[in-house]
Amino acid sequence: MIPMDMNELRGIQTILVMIAFLGIVWWAYSAHRKKANDEAAHLPFDDDDVEKRTLEQEKTEKKQ
Repeated sequence: MIPMDMNELRGIQTILVMIAFLGIVWWAYSAHRKKANDEAAHLPFDDDDVEKRTLEQEKTEKKQ
């Protein structure tokens, strides 16, 4: 049996990290994540809606 040297271990580590990276990319862009990704994409716009509602509420409170 031939002992493994450091370069072979580094090669195996590189392959394992590449497999993990591709798995994460596949998971992030898979079809079952579409709803969560769409919700995350609309978060900046949701803040604007909250701000508008807050301003409208403050205006109605000042009128009373």
